[in-house]
Amino acid sequence: MMAALILVFSLATLGMFFVSYCRSLVAASSHHTLSAEVRDVTGIRAAAAGRDYQRVVQLLQLCPDRVDDRTNLRAVSLYHSLLTFAQHTAARLAPALLSWTERERAQCAQFAAVTLDRRIAFSREMLAQQAQL
Repeated sequence: MMAALILVFSLATLGMFFVSYCRSLVAASSHHTLSAEVRDVTGIRAAAAGRDYQRVVQLLQLCPDRVDDRTNLRAVSLYHSLLTFAQHTAARLAPALLSWTERERAQCAQFAAVTLDRRIAFSREMLAQQAQL
């Protein structure tokens, strides 16, 4: 019985750490201004919305992969999935939770768009280095 209680407490603590880690990743990218090229490609005009996330991730899969972004993108993808699940289930019971999950999903889309912007810049740098050779 005590082992089960410790396991539940540990999993709850791990979940809280994961959510705060993902929120810190997402918050770091929320003030980044997207380039005009990324805005055109993604269709994001003023601000990203939660529904933009899947489209931006599909565009990310077309870009060369950066090792730096891989882990963070996986974590935010899992966080976005958890938010989507919460939006479809628990948010129906609490309208405040519905608006919070939509804001968080929009910030996840902004994170993905910033990652796309970085990957495009990285690809341009690689191309410029190859052109110099």
